[in-house]
Amino acid sequence: MISAKGRYALRVMVHLGEQNRAVPLTEIAERQEISLTYLQVITNLLLDAGFITREGDGFRLTRLPEEYTAGEILEKAEGTLSMVACLSPDAEPCKRAAECRTLPMWQRFNNVVHEFFYGITLKDLMQESCFVNNMLM
Repeated sequence: MISAKGRYALRVMVHLGEQNRAVPLTEIAERQEISLTYLQVITNLLLDAGFITREGDGFRLTRLPEEYTAGEILEKAEGTLSMVACLSPDAEPCKRAAECRTLPMWQRFNNVVHEFFYGITLKDLMQESCFVNNMLM
């Protein structure tokens, strides 16, 4: 399940991508209806990832919107998009992997999730009508 942290991180990135200026934290909080305290957690996470930069009293993207993917933003916020613990990047090798009848299913599912989220750019999310018309149909 994608947590509020992941969803909010995407919303903040879309909001910053739509601006052509450094945006103050209070403005982001108000427009995105996210508490200032929780928003500080999100922006610190995005700063640490190098996705945003502080400029004066505001924040802006460090790259062009088309250079970010939803997958990388979500993984920074969530830690991993793996659906099962054994496929997590930091998981210990499973001693049952060779005889696990369900492992191929989980691997395929993880690939679908990864390809889906890494195939959507921040620019796509900024163009909602384009995203709905072209991505979901």
